[in-house]
Amino acid sequence: MRGRKPVPKAGTLAHSPLNALPRCPSHLKDVARKEWRRLATPLHEAGILTLADRAALAAYCQAYARWVQAEEKLGEGPALLKTPSGYVQQSPWLTVANKQMELMGRYMSELGLTPVARTRVDMAETAAMKDPVTTIKFVTVYTDKDGNSVEEGARDDELEPNAPRDPVRVTCKPGRRD
Repeated sequence: MRGRKPVPKAGTLAHSPLNALPRCPSHLKDVARKEWRRLATPLHEAGILTLADRAALAAYCQAYARWVQAEEKLGEGPALLKTPSGYVQQSPWLTVANKQMELMGRYMSELGLTPVARTRVDMAETAAMKDPVTTIKFVTVYTDKDGNSVEEGARDDELEPNAPRDPVRVTCKPGRRD
């Protein structure tokens, strides 16, 4: 696909059968399972993870586990090895670690796990669904005969008890009220 990536919107599958917390796949090993448990619930609660995203999160967790394993193996030996013919080459574990880190970066971007990716996820729509506006206060603003600006509207005691107290103000050109 050419051009910019579309902005992902959290909660797009909120009203579908896919909006459920996916189970951890049985083929994941211990380190990958721990990473799944760390991420799955928060991502689902944020409206990002659904059943449709199970494979992507599983692939990320698997890449994470392989990266951890490769980093542990790198800690046991040198990053550069001398071959029998005398040449110096990098450790195969360094190649594995770099490749898994690259894969993790791709999945992290898709799942909203990096600061930049989180700024791309449109959370406003999800927040609006959770906290809809319940009260509208109408205020009339006009200029009286003496040139003073007058604001009339419902008194606070006429509002519902749990209603917000700060009205949304709409600015219009002052008109004449006769």
